[in-house]
Amino acid sequence: MIKAAIRPMLKAKAGRIINMSSVSGQAGQMGQANYSSSKAGLIGLTKATAREVASRGITCNAVAPGFIVTELTKDLPEALQEQIKTATPLGHFGTVDDIANAVTFLASDEAAYITGQVLAVDGGLVMM
Repeated sequence: MIKAAIRPMLKAKAGRIINMSSVSGQAGQMGQANYSSSKAGLIGLTKATAREVASRGITCNAVAPGFIVTELTKDLPEALQEQIKTATPLGHFGTVDDIANAVTFLASDEAAYITGQVLAVDGGLVMM
């Protein structure tokens, strides 16, 4: 996707690339080696791309959501949901608006000096 989207950014000497990773890519997830490794690989791609395109005025960052209220997470067993909430310092799942706000910030001029970073939007679940 980066390869397809970057040409106009290179011509404009400006742009924002925002990848969607996961806290599972930062800390791993038991029983989810395939998912965690793909999200960790995306973090590596984000950092490498940030270095490669920075001189062209393009930033590249990743958002790493934690547990967000979605169709997928609402079907988790209640006991597991409570366990996750207990492990999350803010004590609750995030919302899709939390993720959208992070992406909006990284796409804005206010984030012009931020590149190669992973923004965990996870209620403090994975502090690194």
